[in-house]
Amino acid sequence: MTVLAYMPAVLAAAVSIPFFYRVRSPAGIVLWIPKVLAQSAAPLVALLGLVGVVLGVLSRAPLAVAAGLLGTLIPVLYVMRVSGSHDGFERAFGADWQQRIPPEPSSGMLRRRWVGLLPAHPEVPSQKDVVFWTLPAAETDEVANHGGELLCDIWQPPEGTSPSGLAFVYLHGGSWHWMDKDFNTRPLFRHLAAQGHLVMDVAFRQCPEVDVRGMVGDVKRAVAWMKAHAESYGVDPQRVVLAGGSSGGHLALLAAYTPDHAELTPEDVASANTAVRGVVAYYGAADLSAVYRNFAAVFGSLMTGLQPGEGNILFKITGAMTGRVAGDALEQKQDQPSFSIDWMMSNMTGGTLEEVPEAYALLSPITHVSPAAPPTLLLQGQHDFALPVRVTRALHDRLLEAGVPCILVEFPQTEHAFDVGLPWLAPSAQAALHDVERFLALLAASAENAA
Repeated sequence: MTVLAYMPAVLAAAVSIPFFYRVRSPAGIVLWIPKVLAQSAAPLVALLGLVGVVLGVLSRAPLAVAAGLLGTLIPVLYVMRVSGSHDGFERAFGADWQQRIPPEPSSGMLRRRWVGLLPAHPEVPSQKDVVFWTLPAAETDEVANHGGELLCDIWQPPEGTSPSGLAFVYLHGGSWHWMDKDFNTRPLFRHLAAQGHLVMDVAFRQCPEVDVRGMVGDVKRAVAWMKAHAESYGVDPQRVVLAGGSSGGHLALLAAYTPDHAELTPEDVASANTAVRGVVAYYGAADLSAVYRNFAAVFGSLMTGLQPGEGNILFKITGAMTGRVAGDALEQKQDQPSFSIDWMMSNMTGGTLEEVPEAYALLSPITHVSPAAPPTLLLQGQHDFALPVRVTRALHDRLLEAGVPCILVEFPQTEHAFDVGLPWLAPSAQAALHDVERFLALLAASAENAA
């Protein structure tokens, strides 16, 4: 009995301790994913610790009781902190903001910022690999993007659900180089579609095939296509909202703030209206210069490269984790002699910060903030190793100075990619979803009133 008591108690305590850890070195990155998963499973960790406490009491093992209490209290406090209330909506949209959206019981929105398990939804119709754009011949790479065709998945409201008229155009993360659409986002998409929103999950081109200019061009093509096909999908062209996570969050912000920017708009959509009603960024990079400096401070030796061969291992691990990663384009990445942050950032911008500072400024959303920017929701973990919270705070302050409605939600002790680990259970993911659904409801309502 004593051994059985110690097993769950010690395991819960050991899993909880990294909640306080912040990645500050290349070696520390090994704890990033375990920390995200542990925090996502915080309710289960707390339950495991409680089992250890009970068994410890029954077996008269005080150390097991102590370890179990530690493994219970830490995740419980974490859940309470990340799911606590905030006044961001009131400050951005006024004290009466709740009166402008449907009441919770009828809307299907989460009643609290953490509800345990996400509610089940009826079957949500979806279309896979819809072609939303065929690239001009000069921009076509048949290996990497299926003969020049850009693809997306469409998630529509289920039968019997009244359409909101709002389209949620989502851009996946992956450091501008990896990952693909439909990566652990289905719980989010099903939930939003069940509220009447249409979801467009976009697969845009990535490095090294294109740089950030090419990526943001693909994002604007997606917006233009959605508006052109709005009527057939029951969408109001004035209710298109961009959203994304990590690098996708950066692209969403950049495209949302630069609808008419000549350098960031491809010729084939230059005459289209790519302005959006709002933008949601899960830990999106607001300032590439600050991101570069943060990488230099945290990762040091990784700035200029690993030894030859080690980079290939990194890419193989990435490929194994992400499945389909732009097909044969992954092999092009594996041909690199080594991996480095400088290589990654140069692929995105054309050089290092010292070489092309003007490119880093051009490709940073914070550069393009103006009173014309759309309402913005920023979701950020305070322990984010890749994007320091101070950078997101700077964007938030700049938007407020410009008179743009903006909400910044900070999640204590929370890491990068907090929404993709166990999204059906994770307290941080649910708290973010709670805010996203209300943000979208406000934008849908305000667009209706404006019409």
